[in-house]
Amino acid sequence: MAYRVLGRAGPPQPRRARRLLFAFTLSLSCTYLCYSFLCCCDDLGRSRLLGAPRCLRGPSPSGQKLLPKSRPCDPPGPTPSQPGAPSAPAAAAPAPRLSGSNHSGSPKLGTKRLPQALIVGVKKGGTRAVLEFIRVHPDVRALGTEPHFFDRNYGRGLDWYRSLMPRTLETQITLEKTPSYFVTQEAPRRIFNMSRDTKLIVVVRNPVTRAISDYTQTLSKKPDIPTFEGLSFRNRSLGLVDVSWNAIRIGMYVLHLESWLQYFPLAQIHFVSGERLITDPAGEMGRVQDFLGIKRFITDKHFYFNKTKGFPCLKKPESSLLPRCLGKSKGRTHVQIDPEVIDQLREFYRPYNIKFYETVGQDFRWE
Repeated sequence: MAYRVLGRAGPPQPRRARRLLFAFTLSLSCTYLCYSFLCCCDDLGRSRLLGAPRCLRGPSPSGQKLLPKSRPCDPPGPTPSQPGAPSAPAAAAPAPRLSGSNHSGSPKLGTKRLPQALIVGVKKGGTRAVLEFIRVHPDVRALGTEPHFFDRNYGRGLDWYRSLMPRTLETQITLEKTPSYFVTQEAPRRIFNMSRDTKLIVVVRNPVTRAISDYTQTLSKKPDIPTFEGLSFRNRSLGLVDVSWNAIRIGMYVLHLESWLQYFPLAQIHFVSGERLITDPAGEMGRVQDFLGIKRFITDKHFYFNKTKGFPCLKKPESSLLPRCLGKSKGRTHVQIDPEVIDQLREFYRPYNIKFYETVGQDFRWE
């Protein structure tokens, strides 16, 4: 009663004390839960930004993980930016990525590059044989088809041209063959603009034999064309040769070569003898390899003479069941030409041949 008279509060009742203690404990627990949640969100946010997996710094007050599928965080430690902090061990470098993969999932080695060497001519001179022979070399990768980029498809651009090329390693040479380049007026300038260091290979052959071979191929596709004699001369009795006929004009090698020498030095052009390619393929291919700056890998052991076709073929590679010989269109029997017509054409080509020998410093002995 004295307490009430004086107006002072009495001692706290037990029930009220329990309520205050419960409220304080609840407030403390909520604060801890919020703090834990914020830490988790901070880690999760940074994980999403940096692409790292989720993690939790520790268990909740109830002993359960807030994110059951998360992994625990790495133990805390000093960061490299802190003074005196020990540097963290370097992460293992990722494996180098290859340039691509094929449909089977195996990696593709190398890169598609613009060619460093071109077989630019001449048609029916033996260019396909040179291409097939040089492809045996491990340091050469060659396009099998003729892209005709510098004569017919130049407007498609160099990116399109590069996309056609086989993949090569840094140590390998990329090569392509299009024989019509040699007689295309714009080809030397266009190739020079691609790369002035391009190496050029020209396979030449007796121009009379080459013209007959050219005609034989055309005749197999167009049997109704005029005779060889009729196409070769404007006036045979006067000996006037029709130089507008492409089969005749291609064999005037020195005229076409003049265009190339305006852009490329003679040392950058290698001439292969179509005749010696048949009688001594290893010797001719040895000189081609020297010109390309690669080891003489292709030798006599790679060839055998096919009597049916009348020219050398590659011996059977280990990965093939059959030897590699040129297709049915190669080695076909030439049409029979009047010997007098052949003599007239030899006389016509003689001055062009002599000037050609003098220009390239090599006698091909076509007379």
